[in-house]
Amino acid sequence: MAEVKLSAEKRTDFGKGAARRTRRENKVPAVIYGHGADPKHVALEGHALMMALKTPNVLIRLDISGKNELVIPKAVQRDPLKGYLVHVDFLAVKKGERVTVDVPVLTEGELAPGGNLLDHMLNAVSVEAEATHIPESFTVSIEGLSAGHTVRAGDIELPRGCSLAVDESTALLQVVAAQTEPEPEAEEEAEAEAAAAEGAAPAEGAAEEEKPAEGGEG
Repeated sequence: MAEVKLSAEKRTDFGKGAARRTRRENKVPAVIYGHGADPKHVALEGHALMMALKTPNVLIRLDISGKNELVIPKAVQRDPLKGYLVHVDFLAVKKGERVTVDVPVLTEGELAPGGNLLDHMLNAVSVEAEATHIPESFTVSIEGLSAGHTVRAGDIELPRGCSLAVDESTALLQVVAAQTEPEPEAEEEAEAEAAAAEGAAPAEGAAEEEKPAEGGEG
């Protein structure tokens, strides 16, 4: 996967107030973790970081005061209403190091005719891969799949050097039969039959109550 180069500056002020001041400068506060080192607090230009994060698990080479550091995003916080970046946690990585990440699962093709639906049980699958060769996404074919078919983690074709971090039987996608609504006429007939049955029930009960009375007169 390609690297994205971004500049970052060290942060010395912490807390909510400092974070708000950083965002007012159109920058995003972030923290870098990993390799047993103390967390590094940095700030990045907001628009450039937002564009970089459009690629899942993007590999970023940060220039921090002239020193380069490879990182991948581990946790991204966004404003729930406006969607702008609030804070980012990065994981420091090295070439050759293996990491566990969630990779998006995409689909291609059309389901078998019949109006069936595709249930996305998981939108991403957890894999272990070399930090500088993390797949951007996995694409699975749903061409011609019919109701009841399940796509599992083991069905994904993994690139060399990449392995599943979940059980192969983990369900990712499932084809669900379309829900059919009863025809209006059939529905009306069913309602009429139900009403007739309800109306007949009291009459039968009344007849049963009359029988002992007739026997008593004899």
